[in-house]
Amino acid sequence: MKGKRIRGILLGALTAALLLGLCGCGKKETIHIASKPMTESYILTEMLKQIIEHDTDYTVEITKGVGGGTTNIQPALEKGEFDLYPEYTRTGWLNVLKMPEMEKDDAKLFEELQAGYAEKGLTWMGLYGFSNTYGLAMRKDRAEELGISTYSDLAERSGELIFGGNPDYLELPTGYTRLCEAYGMAFKDTEQIDIGLKYEALENGDVDVINAFTTDAKLSSEDLTVLEDDKVFFERYDAGTVVRLDALEKYDGLEEALMKMDGLISESEMQQLNARVENGEEDAAVAEDFLKEKGLLD
Repeated sequence: MKGKRIRGILLGALTAALLLGLCGCGKKETIHIASKPMTESYILTEMLKQIIEHDTDYTVEITKGVGGGTTNIQPALEKGEFDLYPEYTRTGWLNVLKMPEMEKDDAKLFEELQAGYAEKGLTWMGLYGFSNTYGLAMRKDRAEELGISTYSDLAERSGELIFGGNPDYLELPTGYTRLCEAYGMAFKDTEQIDIGLKYEALENGDVDVINAFTTDAKLSSEDLTVLEDDKVFFERYDAGTVVRLDALEKYDGLEEALMKMDGLISESEMQQLNARVENGEEDAAVAEDFLKEKGLLD
C-alpha cells in the first residue's frame, strides 16, 4: 500500500509538471517594442502590440516614449534590446543611414533604404499608408504680428526668432541645416525639445517656430499657423515598422502580423486618432477601436 501511495504521489507530481509545461507553451516569450515620445508613436505601438498578441502566442512589452527618438532607439535596436518600432522612411534615410543628400524618388529611396538596413540586420515591413512629413508652425498671433505666412517670409525675419526642434531634426546637416540653406534662414537661436513638448514650448513663447508633423492633432488649432512651404522643400516621410531580421526568424507568425499594418491608415485617420488621445482617451483604447473597425480584432 505504501509503495502504491508513493507511486501515486510521483505520478500526480509528474502529471502536474506536464500540465504546467503544456500551459507554458502559450504566451511564453516577450517581443520588445520601442516608441518615440509622441502621441502617434504611442498609438502605433499599441496597434502593433494588439495585432501581435491577437495573432501569435507571444506577449509584447512596449518601452514607451524613449527620449531622443531615433537617436536612442536605433542603437538599442541594433544591440537587440528592442525587436521592432515604428519609424519614418526619410528619418531612417537621414538619421540611420546618414545619407548626405535626400533622394527625391520615393521608390528608389525605399529600395536603397532596405539594402542599407539589411546590412544592419534590419528590415522595413508594412508601410502603414500615411506620410507624416515635416512642416513649420508658429503661434497665429506671432505670425500675424511679423507678417509671416510662408517659409520665405520666415527666412526674412529668422534673425529675430528662436527655432525649436526635436533632436533628430536639429542634429543632422540634412535636417535643420538643409532647410536653412534652402531658404536662407539664420535663426537667432535654436532649442532642442523632445517631440511631445514642442507645442507647449511654442504656446509658452519659449520658441517662435517649431518643426511640426503633418498628422499632428494640434495643427488643427485656431491658435496656430502652419506656414506655406512655397519652394516645396519637404518630401514624404512614410511610416512603417522597422524590425530585426532575427526576430522575424525567431517569432513564428510575427511577419504575417506586421504585414496587417500595410496600407491600413490614411493621413486623415492618423490625425483623428492623435486628436482622440490628446483629448484624453487612452492610446490603447483608441488603437483597439480602430483595429476592430478594420476587422483585425474580434
